Amino acid sequence: GDRLAKCQGLMKPIGLTFKQEGINKYGVKKQGELMLIHQCVKCGKISINRLAGDDDEKMILKILKDSLNLSKEKIKELKEKGIEIITLNQKQEVLNQIFGKSL
Repeated sequence: GDRLAKCQGLMKPIGLTFKQEGINKYGVKKQGELMLIHQCVKCGKISINRLAGDDDEKMILKILKDSLNLSKEKIKELKEKGIEIITLNQKQEVLNQIFGKSL
């Protein structure tokens, strides 16, 4: 759970996003590191956390797959918070960040 949350509820992973790194000198959006989107099962609070080195790669890919089933309302809610959920067309970048660019 979120240690700072008053409700102390468990945080459920609901998707993946990339850290917002800004725009490079050519006007192209920089690709940030892979981040996990969590939602509290008790109060509904959404938070983003970095992946840890010991996170299960198969579970990360499952979260990506499961996030494709998020409702349009949930995706809209995330966008309103400035969170862009990763889609399948970004899967290769997810694989690159998990396993390295050589795959």
